[in-house]
Amino acid sequence: MKQNNIILNGIAASSGIAIGKVFILEEDDFLVVKKEIKSSQIKQELNRLKDAMAKTKTELEENQKELNKVLGENYAKIADAHLLILNDPLIKSEVEKIINTGINAEYALHTVVENLSKTFDLMDNDYFRERKHDLLDVAKKVMRNLFGKQRKTLMDLEENSVVIAKTLTPADTVTMKEAMIKGFVTEIGGKTSHTAFVAQSLEIPAVVGLKGIIHQVKQGMPIIVDGNLGLVILDPSKETIENYKREYEIQISNKKELEKFKDLPAVSLDGREVVLGANIENPEEVRSALRHGANAIGLYRSEFMYMSRKTMPTEEEHYQNYSSVAKKMMPYEVIIRTVDLGGDKIARLGLMDIGREANPFMGLRAIRFCLKYPEIFKIQLKGILRAAVHGKIKIMYPMISRISEIKEANKILEQAKEELRREGKKFKEDIEVGVMIEVPSAAIITDLIAKEVDFLSIGTNDLIQYTMAVDRVNSDVAHLYSPMHPAILRLLKNIIDSAHLAGTDVGMCGEMAGDPAYTIVLLGLGLDEFSMSAAQIPKVKKIIRSVSKSDAKDLVEQLLRCSSMQEIDITMKKFKYKQNLF
Repeated sequence: MKQNNIILNGIAASSGIAIGKVFILEEDDFLVVKKEIKSSQIKQELNRLKDAMAKTKTELEENQKELNKVLGENYAKIADAHLLILNDPLIKSEVEKIINTGINAEYALHTVVENLSKTFDLMDNDYFRERKHDLLDVAKKVMRNLFGKQRKTLMDLEENSVVIAKTLTPADTVTMKEAMIKGFVTEIGGKTSHTAFVAQSLEIPAVVGLKGIIHQVKQGMPIIVDGNLGLVILDPSKETIENYKREYEIQISNKKELEKFKDLPAVSLDGREVVLGANIENPEEVRSALRHGANAIGLYRSEFMYMSRKTMPTEEEHYQNYSSVAKKMMPYEVIIRTVDLGGDKIARLGLMDIGREANPFMGLRAIRFCLKYPEIFKIQLKGILRAAVHGKIKIMYPMISRISEIKEANKILEQAKEELRREGKKFKEDIEVGVMIEVPSAAIITDLIAKEVDFLSIGTNDLIQYTMAVDRVNSDVAHLYSPMHPAILRLLKNIIDSAHLAGTDVGMCGEMAGDPAYTIVLLGLGLDEFSMSAAQIPKVKKIIRSVSKSDAKDLVEQLLRCSSMQEIDITMKKFKYKQNLF
């Protein structure tokens, strides 16, 4: 008997709902066999490799142009990552070395890629572990050209298709948008994959990391992709399809309703106004921030400038990048977080010899790395200082755990100013400096830290993780990660109250700030600025405009008397029912 409603759980990579029919994008079936070749054939084999790589380079450059056309220059840099891999002299020389021993090009490439893949698997950081898939994408293209196979196209699919694949490239994702494909599901990938980033920008519903999906579907099978929850439903029943169609219509209706709030201030019923900012990581995202009604950039993750390259960004690159954002956001402020990368990434840029750390989340990263290598830090600071002439830029130091780190960072900032003076370059002398509160030690001494800075921003992602001793991406313990734990609520209250006593504004740029479930609580705690992904701004704004600050404050006082999360949950539900907020 046919089974309906087969529900599979993957990773929600891009929100939205897609209802359509399965199209399986088959993987290239390369049977790589080791062949010994004669010494007289080695030159010919090296030329085969050279030709295959040249063809692949042309393909990647075409992809880069397409990404640039559809999403803009900074997303086109995703293709730079693939070109860098292809042009990596180490990879090329390793493959050639094996060929020179009398082995065919296909097997030589396969061997080198397998060895590199194992190295990526050992990396602790999710983002960098995901770069393994970039390597495999490039290798697959070169291998296809070695075998002389044609590239596949998605442009001929029916409009209601949902693509199922082992993996997809960012260029594939752009093609899907043009071909009006409903959504996609992949076996490989995570939230930090380049394909996920592109899908989010193009608003294509996507679920990734669903191993074995290809073997559970058939061509043309009805399918629902729930990119909000990370669910895939195979052979959905008529009732399920109707339910999801209603959900889809509700989402479209809600989206139109929320658009009405875009140009309205984020002010509560009793007149308390807060700042709603956007978290971004490249200049192209400013457009989306403004479109969704942001009146600040509360977090500019500058790490994007260090990705997909072999050399450190120059002062001029920093200046041009930040200037672009500042000009587009005028008259609103832009908070640039100084680079929050670990030493392992910098080591891979070939600048220094840093060993692999057993626990990089508590190791040499963020402000600790910058203070250990001040010249790298200074280059970024000089770029920020110069860019601040063109807008309302502020500097924010990440992962502060003690007062001495702020003082040391500010000394380097003063050195950067002095160098700019000597060089005769214009810069902002009185730039505001703040810090992120994301380490429990900093949260406990917020009263002292607030006296040293112009503003604070709470990074709840790490703060909750460190406080609760919970790795939120570990499926065995992720359920213990909770922003509404009594300890977290008390910690947040201490941070905000301590900052205000010192006359310092405090914002929040962690995921909690963008979750509508916590908006009323944060308003009641007295948060001055909420910063989140741009798409969440209208939702949060609507809630702020539907309650009074005094009622939200009363709710927080009740929550702080609760001793368990069950009590907190009941109290929240009673409040929402009373306020008619369901």
